[in-house]
Amino acid sequence: MQARTPCVSRLLFGTLTMGPLQKGLAAEQGAELLCYAAERGVTTVDTAEYYRTYPHIKEALRTYPELSVCTKSYAYSRDGAKRSVELAQEGIGRERIDVFLLHEQESEHTLRGHLQAFAYYLEMRERGVIGRVGISTHHIAAVRAAVEWDGCDLVFAPLNRKGIGIADGSLAEMEAALNDAVRHGITTWGMKALGGGHLIPERESALRYMLGLPFLDGIAIGMQSTAEIDVNVALFSGMTPDPVSESVSADALRTLIVENCCTGCGACVKRCGNRALVVCNGHAIVDHTRCVRCAYCAGVCPNFCLKVI
Repeated sequence: MQARTPCVSRLLFGTLTMGPLQKGLAAEQGAELLCYAAERGVTTVDTAEYYRTYPHIKEALRTYPELSVCTKSYAYSRDGAKRSVELAQEGIGRERIDVFLLHEQESEHTLRGHLQAFAYYLEMRERGVIGRVGISTHHIAAVRAAVEWDGCDLVFAPLNRKGIGIADGSLAEMEAALNDAVRHGITTWGMKALGGGHLIPERESALRYMLGLPFLDGIAIGMQSTAEIDVNVALFSGMTPDPVSESVSADALRTLIVENCCTGCGACVKRCGNRALVVCNGHAIVDHTRCVRCAYCAGVCPNFCLKVI
């Protein structure tokens, strides 16, 4: 494997986009991309129980067992957390989970509601089963609460030059909250660097903004092709991307589609934290200006009629 450079090591491989909620790549296809990225220095992988990409990572770990894996769970009880850890271990085929996060925290209130799960993860950290423990969130309030939360190692939050995906405040407020977290010794990672696809046409300036933030230790980007990997690695390394790869990557715009089989049940509307969906005349309608292409809505659709492509 090629040596990692300081710049490339900040690039995290987001696997949501390759999983069944989006591209739907087979485990072997996803593993090929993960290995391709690892050869170029991208050795931290971001996933979640909800993403259903453990098989892809397990296959990649056969070739690159050194990959660092971060996962997340919605578990709130001790038993639920225990099961989530076991699912992750079984899913990736490895006992140690490098980072385990409480998924989609909103405030100090949701953190308190997940106290049992968090305490279990801390126990597993003490036993060496988990490396670091923390939260993922779209809320500034949760970042601020995590600073006061004893034992929190890492905060994973949305950040991009237009503030897309921040649920409860401004870009400046999120920057300040993450900066404060760093001052308290917490590692900070940024997600939605390309705004769920909104900023792909301006990828270079979007990533230049992210790379210019000294408080960010890692930046997660979902990648579905070798061209996207090549462009992102080049930009993170301070190089000019290959024009062919750049052209292919620029065409990788993603959108949420709602198929005709939609019955208008409203489950997706309730699930969307960005208020990007409404039901009109018995059919879900997408507000593409609000949608961050996370595809979390697809996971609750009883008819499997939502997908990011």
